[in-house]
Amino acid sequence: MTDLSGSHGVAAGELKQFIERIERLEDEKTEIGEQIKEVMAEAKGRGYDTKVIRKVVAIRKRDADDIAEEEAVFEMYKSALGMA
Repeated sequence: MTDLSGSHGVAAGELKQFIERIERLEDEKTEIGEQIKEVMAEAKGRGYDTKVIRKVVAIRKRDADDIAEEEAVFEMYKSALGMA
């Protein structure tokens, strides 16, 4: 652990810089979240289903092999339950 006592003022200064950077990033994250809400509201206003849009965005972030594996298991489970 870094000593933050008086003789190590540089460590305290460095810590303050980290905290301030995190605070700025948190502010940016909030602003981006608000922008995403605005885009979703605009899409909804034009008749798009925002739940589906969120799913599409989530899928596009994932690896294609992971998606294929999950879908295969899902189909297997449905078949086992007589839902296929």
